[in-house]
Amino acid sequence: MKYWHESLAVAQRILLELVRRRRSLIFWVIFPVLLLLLNGLITAERAQLTLPEAFEVVAPPTLVGAALFFSCLGGSVATVVAEREQQTLKRLFLSPLSGVAYFFGIGLAHLAIGVGQSLVVFAIATLAGATFPGSWLLGIAVIFLSVLAYVGVGFILGTQFARRTEDVNALVAAFGVPLLILGGAFMPTSIFPASLIELAQLNPIYHMTEALTGILAGNDWNETAEHVWFLCGFAALMVGSGWLAYRRMLQLERQL
Repeated sequence: MKYWHESLAVAQRILLELVRRRRSLIFWVIFPVLLLLLNGLITAERAQLTLPEAFEVVAPPTLVGAALFFSCLGGSVATVVAEREQQTLKRLFLSPLSGVAYFFGIGLAHLAIGVGQSLVVFAIATLAGATFPGSWLLGIAVIFLSVLAYVGVGFILGTQFARRTEDVNALVAAFGVPLLILGGAFMPTSIFPASLIELAQLNPIYHMTEALTGILAGNDWNETAEHVWFLCGFAALMVGSGWLAYRRMLQLERQL
């Protein structure tokens, strides 16, 4: 219970700072909405679909492929780097707060952001007339795994590769934009040539988008199981690697 309460306190502090900086909070809401509308309008026009039908196609990849990428991965990188620059970690060593609680508190904060974006994206799609007949329970599980994977990668990048706040945008753009395109966040993977489909099999974002799209569309489990199991393994690996990278960063910070 001690770790749980401490993790909640860390998450609450991060979210309160976000609320105080209302501009950032508004942008986290506007970004997925604009992306959903743009993807939906383009898909409706090019594929000769109604707007609700287009939203059924683009809502899942828009959420897990793009919105959660920038909020949970980019956000966790920015949080870790900012905490180092502001000497928050130095103060952590002098407080009873444990490193475990700090690690999971950042994860909880970005999970809350991801939940909020999920509600916004699917609320708009549903109000527009889109229907998602698949299993929402499995869909929520895929969203949860996606957030874990993104936060884990964010800790790795934030602790090992970014030293200043200025590094964050360049790092996320160079690392993420090619993966987003290859993962089907901005264009359907159905138009990819065979060579890119084979390459996309190594891209976790591809498995996120395919898993959530297939599940919410009501596809048979056998059609989506491969993507879900890949995502389970990747999320576990990234959380473990992110924790190790975080512990290594703490050791280096203590020596400075």
